[in-house]
This record gives sequence, C-alpha cells and structure tokens, in this order.
Amino acid sequence: MAIRAVQQIMLGSVTKNEKETLETLNRIKKAGYDGIELNGFMIRPTSFLVRIMTKMAGMPVGKGGNYDWASLVKQAGLQVVSVHEDLGTIQRESDTVITEAKNFGTDKVVITGMYRFDYSDKNTVLKLARDLNEAGKTLKQSGIHLLYHNHNCEFRKVESEKTAYDLLFENTDPDLVGFEFDSYWPTEAGISAISLMKKLGSRMKLYHINDRGTRLEGASMTPILKSDSMELGYGNMNLKELVTQALRVNVDAVILESHKNWIDKSPLRSLEVSSEFMNREIQGLS
Repeated sequence: MAIRAVQQIMLGSVTKNEKETLETLNRIKKAGYDGIELNGFMIRPTSFLVRIMTKMAGMPVGKGGNYDWASLVKQAGLQVVSVHEDLGTIQRESDTVITEAKNFGTDKVVITGMYRFDYSDKNTVLKLARDLNEAGKTLKQSGIHLLYHNHNCEFRKVESEKTAYDLLFENTDPDLVGFEFDSYWPTEAGISAISLMKKLGSRMKLYHINDRGTRLEGASMTPILKSDSMELGYGNMNLKELVTQALRVNVDAVILESHKNWIDKSPLRSLEVSSEFMNREIQGLS
C-alpha cells in the first residue's frame, strides 16, 4: 500500500520548537498519515535570505535547522519518504546528501525545480536534463534514487509542440532520473494532469496531491474568482482518477502539499480535513 505522507513545507508555522514539532508530528500520525517528506532547507540551518523569501511566500521554513529530525520523526512513528534538495547542493555536496538520506532511512532525493531558471530556452532545458542524468548517476552509485518535482514553469512551450517538461522526460535516463509528479501545477497551467501521469508511467515514483478551487463565500465583486489550493475533495480536480492512476503504477507514497490557503488558516486543521480523503480513497484503492 502506498504511504500517505505530508510535505514539511506546510509545517513551518507549527514547528517553532522541538516540543511543538513533536506535537505536530504526533497529530499528523493520529490523522492517519504514515510519513513525512523533508526539505534540506528546513532540516539544516538556512540563510536569512531563504527564511525571508519563504516567509514572504506565506510558507515560512520555521526554526528547525538545529532539531534532531530523525529522532522526532521516529518518536512520532512516522517514516521519511524522501528528502527535497536543490541541484546545486547535490552537485557540490553529494556525499553529504547521500549520508543524510541514508540516516533518514530513505532511498529518494528530490530536486524541487530550478530557481531563476529560463524554462522557455530549449538549450538551457537540455543542459538541465544532462545535469540531472549526471546527478542521478552519482546518487545511484550509493543506492539513492533521484526524482524531479515539477511546478507550473515546466509547462512553458519551448517549441510549438513541446514543453520543457516534455524535454526533461525525453532526455533523462529512466535508470537515473525518476519523477515526483505534482498534479496541481499542470492543472493550474491548463495541462491535463491525468495525461501526464499516464505518459510518465512507472517513472512516477512519488505523487504530490492537492486540490484546486476557491474558498470565497458570498457574492463576488466580479464574475471572476481566484483559484487556490484546497483541502482534498473540496476543490474541482478529479482526484479519484489521479489517485487511481498513481496507485496503478505503484507509487511509493502519495504526499499532501497544500499552499497556505488553509481552512481556519491552520495547516494542521487543513491536513486533518484532507486526511479524510487520503484515508478513504488511498486505503480503499491500495
């Protein structure tokens, strides 16, 4: 059965100290989740710039850079499904990344997309594919699998019939590079998420789940409403179809990652509401 997990980026505001962090992890376990996906920039000391940028985006990294995350996760009875890292860190400090992943008991490291990167430039994207292959080769030698996580920028067209994501899929070695597919972002970009999932097939090793809709109540000023992240089953995405496809190709984990538009403005309340869908649909189909 696929592991049900939560992405750590949701938890920055509820992990202000180790005591609160353990309480948060226990609450995640109680809601029915099995694991957590960690971020390198949240489990190690981070620069002031990173902290400011994530806070401005509404997803603060918290103060967990010096916590004993391995111990906290173990105490809560959760498992680490993967660790998110940036490509530069993997290239510069591959031994550190490998050791860290093994210490957490995971064989997956995920690249979370590229910052200040032109996904509309074909040659730039092709170079990224080569870099992913090289990084994947380095990690594989130590038994670690490299995965690439998408947002919406990968769905920019680099030529009339191809997106940057198409190029990354076609030009990375399946033995070296897999994918952690996030269905929210292609949906936001106007792309069929289910078609992409079917194209990825078994190269999709992890699945990021979210829903998309609107929380606005009452009359709107204009006929146009802004869409945003929603609790699972409360938006308009066909999540049952997406989950069915993810489980059909035996993803190792289905990971919740929502983006600050939380019910009651609480990430914990939000993930608990989403757990109703996770527990019912994923457990029922596995």
